[in-house]
Amino acid sequence: MKVKTTFIMPFRRRREGRTNYAKRLSLIKGGSTRMVVRRSNKGFVVQFINYLDSGDRTVCGTHSSQLRKLFNFPARCNTPTAYLAGLYAGKLALAKGVKSAVADVNTGTSRGAVVFAAVKGAMDAGVEIPLDEGKLVKERMDGSHLKGVKEQFEQAKKKILA
Repeated sequence: MKVKTTFIMPFRRRREGRTNYAKRLSLIKGGSTRMVVRRSNKGFVVQFINYLDSGDRTVCGTHSSQLRKLFNFPARCNTPTAYLAGLYAGKLALAKGVKSAVADVNTGTSRGAVVFAAVKGAMDAGVEIPLDEGKLVKERMDGSHLKGVKEQFEQAKKKILA
């Protein structure tokens, strides 16, 4: 007699290790706004998202390429760009009424990851986000380790905060 077994294929993002659904569920159950930071090869996406039963709703968001258009900052995939993208998204979130959020970063991030620079930028904009300061590499935040970026960083930061 043959035993028939069925195999249930897990979600693609779970198979790839890209989404931790248990962690995501705990963030959603908290009821607060999530600050989602994602890194790509060309930049960063920073969004503030609310959960609704009908589906997630993005309150506001930005891409690091907007820094080049709006503030004349050479947006690349580095720590100063992540910080300024988070700072700009934080200002947009405050204008939309978001006062506090919870950081939702990719799985596998650890100390020194550039996505935490985006979270720090949003915190400096005025959004309350719990973050362990030990995860930041503060000496790389302003771009002083990159040639000619520190002056552009300071100018863009002043324009965003104005």
